[in-house]
Amino acid sequence: MNTATTEKIAINPATDFLPLQGTDYVEFYVGNAKQAAHYYMSAFGFQALAYAGPETGMKDKVSYVVRQHKLTFVLTTPLRPDNEIAAHIYKHGDGVKFLALKVDDATSAWEETTKRGGKSYMEPKHLDDADGEVVLSGIHTYGDTVHLFVERNNYTGPFMPGFRAWSNPHFAPKDAGLLYVDHCVGNVDWNGMNPWVKFYEDVMGFRNILSFDDNDISTEYSALMSKVMSNGNGYVKFPINEPAEGKKKSQVEEYLEFYKGEGVQHVALATKDIVGTVKDLKSRGVEFLQVPTSYYDDLLERVGAIDEDLEPLKELGILVDSDEEGYLLQLFSKPVQDRPTLFFEIIQRKGAKSFGKGNFKALFEAIEREQAERGNL
Repeated sequence: MNTATTEKIAINPATDFLPLQGTDYVEFYVGNAKQAAHYYMSAFGFQALAYAGPETGMKDKVSYVVRQHKLTFVLTTPLRPDNEIAAHIYKHGDGVKFLALKVDDATSAWEETTKRGGKSYMEPKHLDDADGEVVLSGIHTYGDTVHLFVERNNYTGPFMPGFRAWSNPHFAPKDAGLLYVDHCVGNVDWNGMNPWVKFYEDVMGFRNILSFDDNDISTEYSALMSKVMSNGNGYVKFPINEPAEGKKKSQVEEYLEFYKGEGVQHVALATKDIVGTVKDLKSRGVEFLQVPTSYYDDLLERVGAIDEDLEPLKELGILVDSDEEGYLLQLFSKPVQDRPTLFFEIIQRKGAKSFGKGNFKALFEAIEREQAERGNL
């Protein structure tokens, strides 16, 4: 395979053993959940939603839940040092622990995935309160990351049992136009991509819809390989990256070194107005990677006509790429914690179903400039 290849998704819903409705929430294990919640509210425009802690009967940890449209983040911190959450943070730093997927039947999701070889994280668990019932189950995936299956059709509370509504009437930043999770990218170790592709195919019924090798994703110094996995209806997409041989250390190698293992590299957040969203996020202090202005010299020749004016895109550093179905606009943040690990992508799709292949070289050169400053290239 020397070029990117694309496959159309064509799964019969009647035979999809793991029907997913999308991402329910992303949960981060962090060193200070109270401060992390404030960061995502003030910097990214999330709103306060729910809280769990000692006051709600949760004695070993606290969790703050923030939401923006269909995008829900949970920030969780341990209250004591001798537990799994504290060990996770000590090893990895702040990072994604749970990619929670919305399902109609969490029991069936667990049964179907575990009988196909998935390693159980949580057997089906029923949580009840006055607002109804939520059923949770889960399986392990790459590194210490877990897929939870969340069944909440019979629940009307703010988040789930064990949480109470949380708000601050004196601090409610306006949203930034972020709508939902477009995709979530995992970094795996050397020779780890194909085994995890097989996991998603066999255990979860996903398809490999797009593949890139080191001829597609490389610069003068570094390279990586990637395969995009999608569920049957296309609501959930998980690209998987692994390092490839290069002259110097790739961004995936840097991630693996500092995260101390495999994990979620970035979460792509969708918007309908990337210019407005990025302007807003920058005004709140979110830092983004910047490409040279020469990137825009032949942009229209590469991608064809677009609706947007070039000058705002150039000013903000927004990247554009196209495929046979349209085009997309995207921009990548710098890491959002001190370790050079997790970051975010802001993406607006104008028909395109791809992932910005035409931007890889410019993007990874921008990442390498950051790596060089850190002394990690």
